[in-house]
Amino acid sequence: MQGVKKIVLAYSGGLDTSVMSKWIKETYGCEVVAFTADIGQGAELSGLEQKALSTGCSSIFVEDLKDEFVRDYVFYAVKAKAIYEGHYLLGTSVARPVIAKKQIEIAQKVGADAVAHGATGKGNDQVRFELTYYSLKPDIKVIAPWRSWPFKSRTDLINYAQQHQIPVTATASKPYSMDANLMHISYEGGILEDPWATPPEDIFVLTKAVENAPNTPTVLTLSFERGVPVAINGEAMSPVALLTKLNEVAGEHGIGRVDVVENRFVGMKSRGVYETPGVTVLHQAHRALETLTLDREVMRLRDSLSVKVAEMIYNGFWFAPEFQAIQSMINGMMENVTGDVKLKLFKGGVTTLGRRSSKSLYSEQLATFEADQVYNQADAEGFIKLNALRLRMRPQQH
Repeated sequence: MQGVKKIVLAYSGGLDTSVMSKWIKETYGCEVVAFTADIGQGAELSGLEQKALSTGCSSIFVEDLKDEFVRDYVFYAVKAKAIYEGHYLLGTSVARPVIAKKQIEIAQKVGADAVAHGATGKGNDQVRFELTYYSLKPDIKVIAPWRSWPFKSRTDLINYAQQHQIPVTATASKPYSMDANLMHISYEGGILEDPWATPPEDIFVLTKAVENAPNTPTVLTLSFERGVPVAINGEAMSPVALLTKLNEVAGEHGIGRVDVVENRFVGMKSRGVYETPGVTVLHQAHRALETLTLDREVMRLRDSLSVKVAEMIYNGFWFAPEFQAIQSMINGMMENVTGDVKLKLFKGGVTTLGRRSSKSLYSEQLATFEADQVYNQADAEGFIKLNALRLRMRPQQH
């Protein structure tokens, strides 16, 4: 790519982007500005500034996006019941638009004419990053080294890093890729590429193995306002504090591990192993409260949109007009999803013990099997016959 003077690189300090910062500067002869989004990856942020500067970056921006990430992205995915292909709670997918959005803001701030990312040419992240870039700044130039550099594998990158004294944590004996944030940790590649291979127990960070989880359950109450979790056991918490606490408690009970083979947007199948303890609990609690507070047809409409929303998030269309239209609709549906849900966490499972709401549509007077003066059971006969009309006509066709 000719004429590039300054590039903002989405920089994690991991194997790929550590090599990338040096390779981009050597290849394009331009200034490289590193950008790191703090979305809860914790210790991975340690020493990033020194590392970025030592591998060719002129400066680094480390932006704290944790609150925005949880409030505007993670909690929306819960409200939308966005679960990809029945299992994946979208922890990586949900994080990409908030990262790419801030990267474009940094590029505009420093006057960069290009942005770069560390996603491979086989994966979904390249699509997620670039669709966001182009949605927010249509004229931006995009550099994706994995689609153009001479390295063919992460083993090549490890060798390059060793040759150039670039410190990295990946090794040839442990080459799988990790992606961590406040919502989850994902593991893929390397030793996990064989879908028959059992994930080694020592890879897991957030969750205990079920057999090592406590023998005593934890019972807690989650409170929601307009679909958003706001308190645990009556204690009001910020979005970040609440999710952090849920991750700790649920992880201790071995909740939130999934191992899936998913269909990537680019066309291939891939195997991913995920830990999403806190959000697993949130999905269960949110659904339980909705059963009390959402109108039947509103819930069915939202559920019909959930698969579409999950696909759009997975495929990178967070800032597409159709996504934003659906987002507004689902947020509107959450107006009355307010109340409390009592849950039991135990040995990898989440059990709903009770739910209550000042916005409840549930009527004990209507639902009771005891005598009531509200519901005339004889009315059901006409209702059934009207619904049976087309079924009774069908034999005439034979």
